[in-house]
Amino acid sequence: MTITPNDDLSLPDKLYRTRYEPDPAHPHVRVDSAKLRSARTRKLLKICPAEVYTKDPNDPQNVQASHENCLECGTCRQAASDEGVEWKHPDGGKGVKYRFG
Repeated sequence: MTITPNDDLSLPDKLYRTRYEPDPAHPHVRVDSAKLRSARTRKLLKICPAEVYTKDPNDPQNVQASHENCLECGTCRQAASDEGVEWKHPDGGKGVKYRFG
């Protein structure tokens, strides 16, 4: 059996292979808009491997977080904590569920 890399897949195609059980009532990722507005850089928009953070289409000064796509890697928490990331582990049994295949 030969395993070939999936370099030709787009990010949404790669993320499709990961199963999520989101908790819409209790998002585990939030952005403090006031803190982010005062940030000199917008690292938050560039560092997330799952593109959880995007500009709000209605107000480009705001950033929205799609917590249901979060891989729970902690990159945002480490690299952009000064930009107002509020991250916690999802409630029990929720969040990302990795699988092979």
